[in-house]
Amino acid sequence: MFQNTREFAQQLDSQDSISKYRKEFIFPKVNDRQVIYFTGNSLGLQPKRTKSFVDEIMSDWANLAVEGHFYAEKPWWDYQERFANPLSKIVGAKPKEVTVMNTLTVNLHLLMVSFYRPNAKRYKIICEEKAFPSDQYMLQTQVKFHGFDPKDAIVEIKRRDGEHNIRHEDILAKIDEVGDELALLIMGGVNYYTGQVFDMKSITSHAQSKGAYVGWDLAHGAGNIKLELHDWNVDFAAWCSYKYMNSGPGNASGIFVHENHHHDSSLHRFAGWWGHNKERRFKMEPEFDPVHGAEGWQISNLPVISLAPYLASVEMFDEVGMEKLVEKRDRITSYLEFILLEIQKEVNGNFEIITPSEPSQRACQLSVYLHGEGRNLFDYLMKNGVITDWREPNVIRLAPVPLYCSFEDMYDFGQVLKRGIEELH
Repeated sequence: MFQNTREFAQQLDSQDSISKYRKEFIFPKVNDRQVIYFTGNSLGLQPKRTKSFVDEIMSDWANLAVEGHFYAEKPWWDYQERFANPLSKIVGAKPKEVTVMNTLTVNLHLLMVSFYRPNAKRYKIICEEKAFPSDQYMLQTQVKFHGFDPKDAIVEIKRRDGEHNIRHEDILAKIDEVGDELALLIMGGVNYYTGQVFDMKSITSHAQSKGAYVGWDLAHGAGNIKLELHDWNVDFAAWCSYKYMNSGPGNASGIFVHENHHHDSSLHRFAGWWGHNKERRFKMEPEFDPVHGAEGWQISNLPVISLAPYLASVEMFDEVGMEKLVEKRDRITSYLEFILLEIQKEVNGNFEIITPSEPSQRACQLSVYLHGEGRNLFDYLMKNGVITDWREPNVIRLAPVPLYCSFEDMYDFGQVLKRGIEELH
């Protein structure tokens, strides 16, 4: 049983096997005090080790200039290959099935070149209602590019009236309804707004049984939930690196392409020389010969200065392992839920947790609907050192990231929340 006391929170911290990693991060301060940071689902904190990875490239650039491509300690021309093993463990893939390049929505567009191939009969795309706006814009422009009407071609799985989350059975039913008109199912593995985690394994299998490709936007999933993309037979996926993987604002994206597609010459792709046969890349040949792996979807040479912070972070993930991260994530999220419910009872607060309470259907985020509390409470939290974020119409999202959040943070947040409600009423 949990307790809403500082002593109990400190006891949980003393039992936390990865608590030492909190010291690996740089925390902002408000009123000269280290903040309680709940927005790792938007931008992760900076790891202290990041600077040395960036400085290394800057030094090599200064001292070696163009020769850094081949003679730097970490040569630039194959810098991205250092991500294959650690990233494959994070997303449950084979090393050849993952790589890094571009940014998230750019990569989803490029992957849709290969995996959205509509015809007169099979042209529809299934996605979730209230997908992240960038995904909505991407899908709309993709179907228009192929000559279809988004109102007809894009099929949204909706929430039932009065419910905040999408029911799994409604997803499967919508796949059945669209049937052999379904060309592609693409969803967020974790819904950005509610924090709901979808059953990607069974959804993937069901959509593929209708002859469709399946892709996942893992912006809120990679580094946050246990993924088994290879074993789930997912066709493709992409994710950003600046949320739970702490690589810095707007930084590079990762992609996954299942090995089933690596030798499929019938797949279209927008090619560039960095996806060309590595052994022959510098021969400047006129015909494209793709690398047989996810790297074959690369286009341009990689921005290694941007990749350096990401490499620093995946090194840390490799040290910790997803099992320990998920174990702490579940415990600290449950403790945060307990604190919220305790404070609500103490002050008769009017708010609702809209993230599923079932641990298998949530990850490192609780979305809290502030019935009647409003923006004033959010502003109070921010001014008092609780960094969270606001989503219209009346939701704050709280992400207790296991790498750097402590159980004592959860207790302290509860006390700030309690004072805020009392002072604003």
